[in-house]
Parts: sequence; C-alpha cells; structure tokens
Amino acid sequence: MNFIFNRLFNLKYFAFLFCHFILLVSYAQQELNSKSLAFPEDVWGIEGRFKSGFLLAHRGIMAHLPKHAALAGEISLYRKPSGNKKWHSSYRFPQHGVTIIAGSAGNNVVLGHFVGAYGFLELPLIKAKHFQLDWKLSLGLSYATKKYDAISNPKNAAIGSNINVLGCFGAKASYFFQHQKICLGLDMTHYSNGSFKVPNLGINIPFLSIGYGQDIFRVKKDSSFLSSSLPDKKWNFGITAIYSAKQINTITDNRYSVFALDLFTRKLFTQKAGIELAVNLMSNQSLKDNDVQNEISQSDIFQAGIYAGYILPFDRLHFVFGLGVYLKNKLMPNDPIYNRIGLRYLFRNRIQAHFVLKAHYARADYFELGIGYVFNGKK
Repeated sequence: MNFIFNRLFNLKYFAFLFCHFILLVSYAQQELNSKSLAFPEDVWGIEGRFKSGFLLAHRGIMAHLPKHAALAGEISLYRKPSGNKKWHSSYRFPQHGVTIIAGSAGNNVVLGHFVGAYGFLELPLIKAKHFQLDWKLSLGLSYATKKYDAISNPKNAAIGSNINVLGCFGAKASYFFQHQKICLGLDMTHYSNGSFKVPNLGINIPFLSIGYGQDIFRVKKDSSFLSSSLPDKKWNFGITAIYSAKQINTITDNRYSVFALDLFTRKLFTQKAGIELAVNLMSNQSLKDNDVQNEISQSDIFQAGIYAGYILPFDRLHFVFGLGVYLKNKLMPNDPIYNRIGLRYLFRNRIQAHFVLKAHYARADYFELGIGYVFNGKK
C-alpha cells in the first residue's frame, strides 16, 4: 500500500497521470456538443485536481511531525443543477457532487498516507460569464494507513484511528471556456475521529490546488414545479436523542458512553437562513474518571446548557453551527462554552437524522449521532 502511494505522489508520476486525465475527459466534449437538449437540464462533469500543502502543527506536541510537503490528488464527479428546486436559485445554482481524494500528510514514516471520499457543495460568491469564485463545504470519511501505537508508532501524536471523519473547506476560482474549465483553489483539509479513539489532535493541511474540469453529459429536467421543504413560517419545536462514545487517554482502552437530549425550537426565515435555540441535557460518562481521588456520582457528571445556532438549509439537508453556554458543568469549570458544527437531514415524516461535532474551542469533545422528531413541522 505505501509503495503504491509513494509512486503515485512522486511529482513526475502524478504529472503523467494528470495529463492523461485531461486527454481522457476531453473526448467527452464531442458527445456533449452533439446533444441539443432544451433548458432546463442538469450538467454532469468530471474534475481532476493536484494539491500541495503542509501539515499544520497546531499543538506544540505535534512540532516534530511536519517533515516534507503534503501532496494529494482528487477526482470529482460534479453536477450543475438545472433549477428544478427552489434552493438551487436561492444559492445561485451551486455545483455539488462527490470527490475521491488520496494523499500524504507531510510525514510518510509516522503519519503514512490517507485516502477518502466526501460529498461537497460549492456556493458561488462571484459569478461572471467566464469566471466564478466559490466557497466550498464538504464532509466524508477517510482511511489513514498509519495511526498511533504505543510500541510501533509512538511518535504519532495526531491520530489514533485508521478510519476518520474527513472535511474540506475553502475557496475555488474557476475560468470557463466552452465546456471546460481550469481551477485554482485554497482549502483546509482536516480529518479526525472526534475523540472516539485517542490521541485525536487531528490532521490539518492547508492545500493550494490546480485543476481541470470537463462537462461530460446532460440530463433534461422537468421544470413544471419548484419543490421546497421550507417549513411553515412559524417556529417549529422538537426533540433529539443523542448518543456518542469517546476515550480520554492512551493508557487504557476504556471507551465511555455519552447520552444527551436536545429540546429545540427553530425557524427558517428564507430558503437559505434560519436559527435554532435549544436546551442541551448531557450525561458524559467519561467525566467519572475526571477525579480519581473522590467518588463521582451521576448527578456530578450531568451537564446542562443553552445553545443558539445558525442554520444553512439545502432543501432537507441542513448545515448547522453555533455556540452553547453551560448552566451546569461541575467537573469542567475551565470550559464554560462549547461549540457545535455538523449536518442534519429532515425526512418527510418529521423525523430528522443528526450528525454533529461538539467541541470546546478547537478541541473535539465527541461526535453526536442522533435521531429527532419535529412536533409541528410539515410532512
């Protein structure tokens, strides 16, 4: 596996593969030009990118890890929407799709390589005839070939698991000509496991990228109606049950459960803006080992907080982020504030799926997996 990665991310081999990628997708243009479908239509395409960056040592304990440039390659299948849903026009027809990424983190001996896949959404900031500047949001999973091991890899203070959550956030500038484009991008690629397995300082890599894209086919869409999941213009109320598990040290393999309950109200004011207010009730079992000299009860580890967040809705998929303040937090007095960022998906029967990272500043606490119900939402 490492031999394959080392060969692939040698610069001359990558340049060879990238040139062949451009030649391959250019053949699709002849087929695309031969079709004369009437608007509206979805346009599907493929994009390849080469990325170069460096490992960001955001903790002093990671200072020994950066050794060389971090290199990565991406292949993306993208969709330019036709506008058959209201959120398409609200966000100025954002490109979205799926990306496969593989690369190095800047230290092949200790950190190895990673490969992953993520779904992405590119929101236009500037849109002209031949030029576009986008803000990119993405989330997925990755596999790291090397992780912390007390015996075989004790220097890896960044990541304790092979499988991690992968995120990529940044900006991309594209220049279009006919059905092709060239792109320059700047992003932050991050992967970690939310303290499910420690150490979990996480890998953060600022990347500069160059890419080439090609539209390859079109799909005609029915525009007789515009669908939308925007709720009634009123406050909705609901409840979410949450579970998580986390480790707190590398000495033992103990993993502690976290149980939580959110009582929330939210309102979407437009197709792309909403707010949420919630009371968060949490039972974090890992806090039982916070003080080994005194007996700790379930009442001691119980936490309660109030939370306010911003909602960025994409039809039934919602991107959420916000801040909370503890009202009861006996065992963590140095962390009075927590933040959350993640996704929710609203099904048609008022049930919602919840996947959110809870953290204290830049330090992950745990990933929240939840299921909720909206009492007075539209079906």
